[in-house]
Amino acid sequence: MSSERNIDILKHIVDYCNEIFHTQTYFGDSFEVFKSNSIYRNAVAMCILQIGELSGNLTDDFKESYGGVPWRNIKGMRNIMAHKYGDINATIVWEAVNEDIPQLREYCSDILDKYRVLEQAAVEDEGDEEPEI
Repeated sequence: MSSERNIDILKHIVDYCNEIFHTQTYFGDSFEVFKSNSIYRNAVAMCILQIGELSGNLTDDFKESYGGVPWRNIKGMRNIMAHKYGDINATIVWEAVNEDIPQLREYCSDILDKYRVLEQAAVEDEGDEEPEI
């Protein structure tokens, strides 16, 4: 069951990463626009906050097995977004949007792809079993 929960969480994380990408596409890939447009910053900040919240719900075993991203730092960024929003450095958030979020999306997508392959193999194995008489 916890495996299913982790997979569900990863799907949501990828969705929020995609939402950040779509927001950036909508507003443009300009730091100056990001810095000056509170709607742009708030949309991105909400997605980062949600990603951090979700990452905190992954099981410890999962985070240990898949340590290719800094889960603890992701949760830490969420805490900063939630509790010290007025103190957030736009440059740091912009760097996260352009460097960390694409890496996180790719990493989580790779895990999901592997899971789908394993899930499909299990379904195929079930189909190979002889029916009991």
